[in-house]
Amino acid sequence: MTGLPIKRSVTLAGHRTSISLEAEFWDALQDIAKNQNSSVNGLISRIDAARSASSEVEGGLSSAVRRYVLAWYRDRAR
Repeated sequence: MTGLPIKRSVTLAGHRTSISLEAEFWDALQDIAKNQNSSVNGLISRIDAARSASSEVEGGLSSAVRRYVLAWYRDRAR
């Protein structure tokens, strides 16, 4: 792992925001989005919508994305 976060801009609900993730998480998001026939921005939008709809929202969007990536890979490992 490189350790240093990379900041990228995304559009969520028509508003630009930035998200900081390590390179490995950006790579994983690209792989997952491709697997789901989606764009990375579309995938992040769905993650954000699910996070916003949850009554147990903890942490920011970057944390939600990391948890989603971890859960996605864990599901495939089973």
